[in-house]
Amino acid sequence: MRANFISTRPSMSDSTVSALWKNFLGASPLWYKRTIVAFLVLNPLFLLLLGPFVTGWLLIGEFIFTLALALRCYPLQPGGLLAIQAVLLGMTTPEMVFAETAANFEVILLLMFMVAGIYFMKELLLFVFTRILLNVRSKVLLSLLFSLVAAFLSAFLDALTVTAVLISVGVGFYSVYHEVASDKGTGQGNHDHSDDTSVTEQHREDLEQFRSFLRSLLMHGAVGTALGGVCTLVGEPQNLLIATIAGWDFLEFLTIMAPVTVPVLVAGLATCAALELSGRFGYGAKLPDNVRAVLEEFQRREERQRTPRSDMRLVIQAAVAALLVMGLAMHWAAVGLIGLMVIVLLTAFNGVIEEHRIGHAFEEALPFTALLVVFFAIVAVIHDQHLFTPVIDAVLAMDSDIRPPMFFLANGLLSMISDNVFVATVYINEVKVALNAGTITRQEFNQLAVAINTGTNLPSVATPNGQAAFLFLLTSALAPLIRLSYGRMVIMALPYTLMMGSVGLACVSLFI
Repeated sequence: MRANFISTRPSMSDSTVSALWKNFLGASPLWYKRTIVAFLVLNPLFLLLLGPFVTGWLLIGEFIFTLALALRCYPLQPGGLLAIQAVLLGMTTPEMVFAETAANFEVILLLMFMVAGIYFMKELLLFVFTRILLNVRSKVLLSLLFSLVAAFLSAFLDALTVTAVLISVGVGFYSVYHEVASDKGTGQGNHDHSDDTSVTEQHREDLEQFRSFLRSLLMHGAVGTALGGVCTLVGEPQNLLIATIAGWDFLEFLTIMAPVTVPVLVAGLATCAALELSGRFGYGAKLPDNVRAVLEEFQRREERQRTPRSDMRLVIQAAVAALLVMGLAMHWAAVGLIGLMVIVLLTAFNGVIEEHRIGHAFEEALPFTALLVVFFAIVAVIHDQHLFTPVIDAVLAMDSDIRPPMFFLANGLLSMISDNVFVATVYINEVKVALNAGTITRQEFNQLAVAINTGTNLPSVATPNGQAAFLFLLTSALAPLIRLSYGRMVIMALPYTLMMGSVGLACVSLFI
């Protein structure tokens, strides 16, 4: 009897392997775990058989795979394993990863402090945007308003900051309705907004439509950050880099880019309206009447419960918001340091002094900050293995008449799969070398600088990895709540990509 028991009992090694396999990437699907393991096993063979150049491109594809399935597993873990392996295989070095990270230190500071600062402003944001949402009943007008406001703010502030605002607003709206749909009331601190099991049957259809409604508004807003960000010297990090190398001031940059950026802005807003009217590509969903009733009741209850202290919190948040806009528009300091100022002011004057209450503000941004550093490791591989060099050399070898549109296309395509700041840095430095060597004239340099700036900013909306703001939205806590996956973002961005890309290309060809 004992012998039979012993023979059927799993061995210690089998039990250990099973436990390890279950722990690896947690609750991710088995096929996903096997795919990541296959990547890790095959990459050394690829490097041996195909060489570092081809393996580098395969590594980019594998990393994009982890982003595309962000709802299955947060990309930090599988992407981080790929990045660690790339360093161990000698495809890049820790020094190069650190250099890429240090070069983007301002972006890291921004994510660490500015996003946390916006967290302490969410009461004001929900107060303002609830009124906008409930008073503007036309979905077309509401979508245009979201896109225009995002474009304007991104032109003078920062796309990631604007995206943080949009995420905070989206989470606020979703939380209010999901608690009611789950028969929990509102203001339940322990409510799990990702769990639909308690959602009553009568609310399920409205919840799905509300998710679609929020997805469309957020995508309009995210694209708006690109429409506005391309226009000014401070709109995107690569804009400032290009302007510095070209020697352009704020007004000069705005004027030189205008023949491309203004038509693209008009085309982008027209696309926004057309998508809402047609209801194609995942747009057109309206705010359900039941959800509107819940939000109106929430607004009335908030009004009834207002006290002098809560009113003063709103006043403080509004004053700090005005200070934030001034600081960013006038560039008092690095964006992240201004965000730290926002945290200090809002917590000090609104009585948030406990460490654990402050700590919650950092939960949203720090995972994405870590993911971004992993992304910089992949960019370091691109740099060390010269993966973009053939494309750069081919474009520079073309006739001067077709160089600007080809630069636009090349920068756009590379920015879709890589970091647009990195692509812009590589191209503008190569063009500067050509100018200094006398290979191109100053006029040709200006034309190519415009093509690089617009190429890295506009077609890059095609994928979440093309725009940091899109990637931030994809990996935020809001994305799984409203079912916003990588594939869905690509589909929803497709009409914008085609319109903005084609209009931008035409303007670069005709007017630059």
